Amino acid sequence: MTHAKTIEQEVDGRLNTYKEIALAIHDKPEVSNYEFFACETLSDKLKAEGFEVEVDVAGHRTGFDARYKSSKPGPTIAFLAEYDALPGIGHACGHNIFGTTSSLAAVALKSVIEEIGGEIRVYGTPGEEGGENGSAKGSFVREGFLNDVDAALCVHPGFGHGLTGPSLANDPVDVEFFGRSSHASAAPEKGINALDAVIFVYNAVNALRQHLTDDVRIHGVITHGGDAANVVPDYASARFYLRAASRPTLNDVYEKFENIVKAAALSTGATYKFGLFQNSVDNTVLTPSFDAIYEKHLLAYGEEITQEIPAKGGGSTDVGNISQVVPTIQPHISISDSYIAGHSIEFKAASRSEKGLDSIALGAKVLAQTAYDLIVDADLLQAIKEEHAENVKNQD
Repeated sequence: MTHAKTIEQEVDGRLNTYKEIALAIHDKPEVSNYEFFACETLSDKLKAEGFEVEVDVAGHRTGFDARYKSSKPGPTIAFLAEYDALPGIGHACGHNIFGTTSSLAAVALKSVIEEIGGEIRVYGTPGEEGGENGSAKGSFVREGFLNDVDAALCVHPGFGHGLTGPSLANDPVDVEFFGRSSHASAAPEKGINALDAVIFVYNAVNALRQHLTDDVRIHGVITHGGDAANVVPDYASARFYLRAASRPTLNDVYEKFENIVKAAALSTGATYKFGLFQNSVDNTVLTPSFDAIYEKHLLAYGEEITQEIPAKGGGSTDVGNISQVVPTIQPHISISDSYIAGHSIEFKAASRSEKGLDSIALGAKVLAQTAYDLIVDADLLQAIKEEHAENVKNQD
């Protein structure tokens, strides 16, 4: 029996169990830093499949690191697993499928790894949607979990099949101003208005937009603006996302934004706090030759790419952080026969539909076969690494 056939049989033989896992996670949606059930369910399953598993890693209590190392030397391949839900709406991005698919792909590849050599890892990375201690992949990079990894891969549910596309770097920041309260009518001169400082930031950002490149996005909300209309607000706060097509551009935007915050404090007499409220997110570095291996195997299963790669990113993902340091792919796999918007009720329904659950088998097979090619073909892996390194260097 060929290795490809062995991988297929491993997926098919376990599929019902992993479908049940995906449904269970869908039924119990958990947001960033609270994915206790999903983390335990996936990590316990990988442990039962023979992986060495550690939970609470990289500073994330709901993160995990699962490894299986063969007795033969070879590359180290990491499958990325996401399993967080969106606040309020639940699994409207399909991460119940995402983490399950990556786990099953790793288990299937394990069935042949002793013959071909190398190491398989599954990194359980919480909070892709952001939130409390969110965007864990940045922590995995910072803490060295990718230092000895040769390539990383995953597949994201979508309405159609698509290859890895660009994404925006994102710095999620909180701004707080501290003033002095006073009666807003009887003694306004005694107060320092923290809300004025927040409004200054909004107005200055609107002026700044004229002098930014088209890829930059700055958007935010006021999270606190005062407690009573007749009291000068002594505290006000806002939360912003700063985005750009590349990390170098975003670093420049961050500096400009911080200068606006400083100016707002200076002009009003308030003091301030400013900084990231979770990990920063990097743009995705594309490695087309890596995606080509995924596409080859997708086509072999009678599927085809139906979504074009967009010219520019519209959203952000911490998969970008991984892609900055190792070759990484995150294609999209179809879970719907017609268009559905991400983060919608329709997407949530598709994430537990028959087609959605069937995508676990297809995704696991294609991911495992793609990883297999990298392990057995040293020249292919080296070529992918070289292309990746060049694309990292040539970021704008």
